[in-house]
Parts: sequence; structure tokens; C-alpha cells
Amino acid sequence: MPPPPDPVLVDRIVTSTGLTAAEAARVVEDVIAFHAEPLEEYVRRRHAHLKTYGAKNPEIFARIAEELAGRVVAAPELSERQLRRLVYG
Repeated sequence: MPPPPDPVLVDRIVTSTGLTAAEAARVVEDVIAFHAEPLEEYVRRRHAHLKTYGAKNPEIFARIAEELAGRVVAAPELSERQLRRLVYG
């Protein structure tokens, strides 16, 4: 179960939108869940969606690459060894 949303962020959304605290918290949770989708799942989902509407693979892969360049996606799960390599090379 993910941690509760940041109360400061929830308060800011309440103040700026007029939503209740519960509604604002749900919005924050929804946005976090949307951006927490793992890269592999995002690519598979978008490929299937675009294929459904008749797009061909070269067009699909170019579009997904373009989308990924500007989209926040969940980082892949990394082992301790992989994390160490990122830090120490």
C-alpha cells in the first residue's frame, strides 16, 4: 500500500481548487498511480492501444519514443548491485 499523499500538496490543491481534502487526496493518489506505471507496462499498453486504431509498428515505435521523452514513468526495479554500479561505476 502506497504512503498517504503529502499533506502540504493536498492542502495546496484544496486551496487552489476548492476541492475537499478527501477529493484532493484522491486526485494526488490518482496522479501518482498514473505516473507509477512501469516503463514496460506503459510501452505494451500504448502499443496495443495504437495498434487497435490501425497504426503500424514503425509509426507506433516512433510515437512511443517521442511520448517517453516527455513523460514521467516509473523507474525499473533495480537490484542493490545495479544501484551500486550507478553510484560507483
